Amino acid sequence: MMDAVAKKKSLDTSLYKGIFGCLTTGFTQEFFTPFILFLGASAQHVGILNGAINMFSALIQLLSAQILEQFRSRKKMVSTFILTQIIVLAVIVSLSITGWINYWVFIPLAVIFIASATIFHPAWLSFLCDLVDVGKRGSYFGWRSRIMGLIGIAGMITAGIILHAMEETNLLYGFSLLFALGLLSRVFSFLSLQRMEEPPLTYNKEDTFSFIQFFLRLKESNFAKFVIFVASMNFAVNLAAPYFAVFMLRDLSFNYLVYATITTAAPLILYLAVHRWGRHADRVGNLKIMRLTALLFPLIPLLWIMYQAPWYLVMVEMFSGFLWAGFNLCAVNFIYDAVSPAKRTRCIAYFNVVNGLALSCGALLGGFIVKHLPALFGYPILMLFLVSALLRLVVSLSLSRIVKEVRHVEHIKNLDLFFSMIHLRSILERNRPE
Repeated sequence: MMDAVAKKKSLDTSLYKGIFGCLTTGFTQEFFTPFILFLGASAQHVGILNGAINMFSALIQLLSAQILEQFRSRKKMVSTFILTQIIVLAVIVSLSITGWINYWVFIPLAVIFIASATIFHPAWLSFLCDLVDVGKRGSYFGWRSRIMGLIGIAGMITAGIILHAMEETNLLYGFSLLFALGLLSRVFSFLSLQRMEEPPLTYNKEDTFSFIQFFLRLKESNFAKFVIFVASMNFAVNLAAPYFAVFMLRDLSFNYLVYATITTAAPLILYLAVHRWGRHADRVGNLKIMRLTALLFPLIPLLWIMYQAPWYLVMVEMFSGFLWAGFNLCAVNFIYDAVSPAKRTRCIAYFNVVNGLALSCGALLGGFIVKHLPALFGYPILMLFLVSALLRLVVSLSLSRIVKEVRHVEHIKNLDLFFSMIHLRSILERNRPE
C-alpha cells in the first residue's frame, strides 16, 4: 500500500503535469480548426477533422484496458503516449516552419496527437483518482479543474494575442510558434510525470469484460444507461459545436483576438465555477446536477441565433461554461462513484468509446447536412444550431430520467439548486439531514 505522505507528494506533483498539459491544449488543439481554415479548408473539412478525431479517439480506447494490462503500469502507459504526442508536435512544427503542410497532411497528424491523449486518459484518471480520498473527490477535482483551466485559458489568450500580432506579417509562423510552445509544455508535462509515484493496482480476471458484454447489459446496467444518456447529449451538442468557430471566422469575419476572447469565455467560467459545482455535487449528487444542466443546454445555440455581437457572444459562452462545468465534472465523478477501482480504467475507456463515437457522428452529420439546410437569418449554420437545440431538449427530457443516483444524497428542487449555484440562496450552509 502507498502511504499518505507519498500520495500527497504525488498528488502535488500531478499539478505540474496537469498545468503543462493544459498549456499544451491551449496552444495547440484549441487552434486546430482556425489553422485548417487558414490553410484553405471548408466547413466540411472542419467536420472531417472533428469527426476523425472523435472517431479514432473512441475506437482506439477499445484497446486502452488491454494496453494497460500489457504495460502493467498506468504511469508507463501515460508516459509512452505523451512521448508520442511530443513526436507528433515536433513533426507539425517542422512542417509548418518549412511551409510543407496543408490541411490533408495536418488532419491525420492532429488525429494521432489527440488520439494519443485519449488512449491514456482512462489510465490517467484512474491513477489520479487513487490518490484522492473518496469523500473529497467532488471538491478536490472541482478545485483542480479550476486551476488547470485557468492556466489553459491563459495559454489560449496568449495564443490569440500571438496570432493577432502575426496576422499582418506571417500567420503561418504565428501558428508554428503556438505549436512550438505546445511542444515545450508537453515536454515539461512528461518530466513532471516521471517524479510521481503510482499507487499499486490489482488485476483480476473477474474484473475483465468485453465492450460487447458491457453494451449487452444496457437494460439492467445503470452505468450503461448513464453512458447512453451522456453520449446522446454529446451527439446533439457536437452537431453544432465544431461550427461555432467556422461561423465566427468565416461568416462573421471576426479576427483571431476576438475569436480567442469568445472561445476562452466558456472555459474561464467553467473553471471558476467547477469547484462550487463540486461542493454541491458532494451534497446533492452528481446526477441531479447533470439533469439540471442538461435541461438548460438547449438555450446555448438558441442564444447564438438571437444576436451575434462579440460582447453578447462572450456572455453566452460564459453561461455555456457555467453549465458545462457542472455537467462534465459530475459525469466523471459519477463514474468514480458507480465503478469499483479494479474496473474503473476499463469502464472509463468504454464510456469514452461510446461518447467519442457520438461526438464523431455529430460532427460528421453536422458537416454534411449544413450544406443542405435552408438559411436562418441569412446563415445555414444558424439552422444547424436550431436543430442541435431541439435535439438537446429531446435528450434531456427523455434520457436523463432513466439513470439512477448511486449514493445517498440530499433531495433538492432544480430551482433551489440553481439559485444556490448563483449565490442567491445557498444550500451549502444548511445542516445536512440526519
